[in-house]
Amino acid sequence: MKALKSYTIPFVGLKIGEHHFDFQIDNTFFEHFEYDEFNAVDINIDLKFEKKSTLLELHFSAEGLVNIDCDITNEPYDQSISDSFKLVVKFGNEYNDDNEDILIVPHGEYEINVAQYIYELIVLAVPVKRVHPGIEDGTLQSDILSKLEELSPNEDIKTKSSEDIDPRWNNLKKLLTDK
Repeated sequence: MKALKSYTIPFVGLKIGEHHFDFQIDNTFFEHFEYDEFNAVDINIDLKFEKKSTLLELHFSAEGLVNIDCDITNEPYDQSISDSFKLVVKFGNEYNDDNEDILIVPHGEYEINVAQYIYELIVLAVPVKRVHPGIEDGTLQSDILSKLEELSPNEDIKTKSSEDIDPRWNNLKKLLTDK
């Protein structure tokens, strides 16, 4: 984790008030977390760090692109990311991160590492279902898509009319309504 030292903010030397930090995130950042879902990453993190007399407020804002594979066709595409997160850091007797919005650090601490929060912000900003934009608008031409269309069931299946239904089902339906 020594490589993530650049994401450590020594807050003890900062004046009370608002401070800004910018982080440029790429693939090397995710290698430290052994996360390989992204093909390429280009995200800018803007961190507004507000130091108050009894607590710290951190406002994370992430904007950029991640190159990921489509869930349907496995074709890579660029997914835009835009998300934000607020974290409150309070001081207490012992370290506690049970609440996702509040971090409690011991009174003697003088720095905070924000790498884990940046990692979670980016990973959770990616949609659960990853669909290539070319699939939605019909412009993507892929072997997988053509095979899926070939194997899909026909849409011209005729709807069954009431004459085609087995009369025994009608007697069963009466059981439901005769209560």
